[in-house]
Amino acid sequence: MSTAGDISDRAEFRDIVIVGGGCYGTFYAGQLARAHARGKVSYRQLLIVDRDPNCRFTRDLDQDPRAQLVVREWGDFFDGYLAGIATPDIGGPADAIVPSPLMPHLMYEWLVRRARSRWPGRTIETRPFTLDPGTPYDTSAPDGTRYVSFADWICPTHCIEPAICPVIRAPRTWEMAHAMEGLARRLDLSAPTAGPVLFVCEHRVFGVGMFDAGAVLAGDAMVASAGEGGSPVNVLVGTVSRCHGALNILHLGACQDDTRTEQAGTSGRSIFRSVEANSPKLTALDPS
Repeated sequence: MSTAGDISDRAEFRDIVIVGGGCYGTFYAGQLARAHARGKVSYRQLLIVDRDPNCRFTRDLDQDPRAQLVVREWGDFFDGYLAGIATPDIGGPADAIVPSPLMPHLMYEWLVRRARSRWPGRTIETRPFTLDPGTPYDTSAPDGTRYVSFADWICPTHCIEPAICPVIRAPRTWEMAHAMEGLARRLDLSAPTAGPVLFVCEHRVFGVGMFDAGAVLAGDAMVASAGEGGSPVNVLVGTVSRCHGALNILHLGACQDDTRTEQAGTSGRSIFRSVEANSPKLTALDPS
């Protein structure tokens, strides 16, 4: 987040996690290092997460004392990282996550693991979409993830999704987060559907898109709130930017008992509103 009144308009973070040390992750790390050198961003450290100890990041980027390669599987890393992340001081810098256009839907997968841990006797599964998202580009992956886009053309590789689309040279009239709110309402007409839980990736500095780590924790609280009544419910989950997104429907089956291992204490929609007001937007993924 940027500090109000900062004349340099410098973006300030605590730690920044970059998913993947391949071509995308290496590019993002380089952009952040250049922004840091020019005083446009501050951070404590960059954590580049990749299972390959010899990934491209180790070969193509000059050593930055603030950059650290974390050699772990993505899911394993986020299980530990998100469980141990400290709440930032009010108004202080927070952690952020930089996704890659080639990664799986990692934040959704984390929510699934969290839900299964929270409700061990409950059916927790990915359900297929019963309605089309309504975007020009729409394709389904074998794992049930829906990849959607308002662009049915090839976008520039590192497009920052400006108000004027650089391909059609006309105003960008769409916003994926708004479309997902409408999709959640339409899905709710046929089956109880909470959400959307959205991790919205915004291009904050030197073209690097990211969302707050706190938004992921708030999304988990939203899932807890949606399921605390014990009745079957679906939750629409998306990691999105202004133009593109990865979507899933998380199904919480009926509880078999009255066990509640965690309580959110806040309605899902109010959580989403607070996250939307204070956090950013997505890109996609990067297996190096």
